[in-house]
This record gives sequence, C-alpha cells and structure tokens, in this order.
Amino acid sequence: MNPLAEQAADLLDDVAEDSTPLHGGDLSEIVRVRLASGRAVVAKSGGTARAEAAMLRAIADSGTPAPAVLAVSDMLLVMSDLGRETGLSQAWHPLGEAVARLHAKTGTQYGWHEDHAFGSVGIPNAPLDDWPTFWAERRLLPSVPALSPGLARELEQLAGRLSERLPRAPRPALLHGDLWTGNVMAAEGAVTGLIDPACYYGDAEVDLAMLCLFGRPAPEFWDGYGPVEPGLEERRPIYTLWPALVHLRLFGGGYAGLVERLIREAQ
Repeated sequence: MNPLAEQAADLLDDVAEDSTPLHGGDLSEIVRVRLASGRAVVAKSGGTARAEAAMLRAIADSGTPAPAVLAVSDMLLVMSDLGRETGLSQAWHPLGEAVARLHAKTGTQYGWHEDHAFGSVGIPNAPLDDWPTFWAERRLLPSVPALSPGLARELEQLAGRLSERLPRAPRPALLHGDLWTGNVMAAEGAVTGLIDPACYYGDAEVDLAMLCLFGRPAPEFWDGYGPVEPGLEERRPIYTLWPALVHLRLFGGGYAGLVERLIREAQ
C-alpha cells in the first residue's frame, strides 16, 4: 500500500484499501485513496499542506467550487474526491462565473497573511498598499538572480517603471494564484473545483493573464466572467511574466525564451 494513502487513512481514522496516483505531481505526490468506509479521498503531500488547506477554505468561502478539506497535517492534505474529470470544453462559461465569484471577494491590502512557495521557489506575500510596488518587489525582482545579466537588467528596468504601467490601487481581489486549465476540475459542463491554489489578494487580471499563458479561454469564459478593465491586453505580459519566471526557476532553461519574450513585450 502507498505510504501516503496509509497516512491519509490514519488522519481520518479509517483504513486504506487501495490507492491510485494522480497527475499533477511535479512538485508533490498526489493519490486517490479508497477507504474501508467506502468513500474515496485525495491525498497530497508537501510542506505547504496547512497553507493550501487555508487557501482552499478561502476559495470555498467565496462561493467558488473547491475540494473540501477533510484533514491536514504539516506534510499532508486530505481532500474530498471531485470524481471523474471530463474537461472544460463545455464548462468555459461556468468557469468564467466561478472566477468572477472568486474575484468578488476582496481584502484590505495586496498580499496574504503568510508566504508560500512553488517547490523551491518562494512566494513572498507580505502585504503592501501599493500594487505596482507589490508586483515589483514580491513577484518580479526575486527572480533577478536566476537570469543572465542582460535579462536581469531589463527586468529591473521594467520593475522600476511599473508605476507607469499598472494601476496603483486596483480592487484587491482574492486570486487563485496559479489559474491554468490543469488546476480546474470540470465534469459534465460544470466546474467541480479549483485546485492547487497559491492564493493572495491582488489585481484580478493576474488570474486572467495566467489563464492565457499556455492557451486561450473560449469566448464563453469571458461571457461568464463579465466586463474587464480597458488595457488588459497591454498589461497581460507584465502579469504572465511572473509564472514564466517561476517555470524557468523550477524547470530550467527551456523557459528562457518565453521569459525573454515577455520581458520585451512588457516594456
């Protein structure tokens, strides 16, 4: 039996009868566990388990679908099983509505009550009142040491101009923080849950930009989401630059070209 499955069952005072590895384990191990009580749960390992549990609860509290947190320890998160996933082809409009509900929940500052991480890449979240400063200091500039000297200079120059490129005080919306299609569970034309969050409060366009980094939502998504601020397309490279930097730091030089392109598009 998979040790992770046994640990999850122990947290639930149950017995693991079977387990199946699930995709999405680049930075953690994830398994579906069938318990002796007859129910199925999903267990995810990692040192950010308690932080992720709090984020999933925040998403659910906004009225947005998310897995229920069943148990959590320092290194293990146990969630409800969302069942068979059939894809977004018939669920783009519901996804737009779900993301709009998420973004309707607001905070008082930009950031989160604690830092987070994608694997070895830290995500500083100390709150700030000025959005361009937050995006420069908490998102872009921490990646400077990972870049070539030339690209590092370009990134620093871009960060110094963000007050001219980004709104100073957009509504601090609750963000998923890693919103790409692989982190959306959907079945039979409905969104069943947003998973693997990296939540904080910030400009809603951050999530919208991330959703466009490796593809484009269908037009039905925008119908469901509703109106966006003018200039979204011009700001998008600034916001997609951060996840591109994260991919470069986590997975290597294959993402260097993407980072270089986005830095130059964002100038």
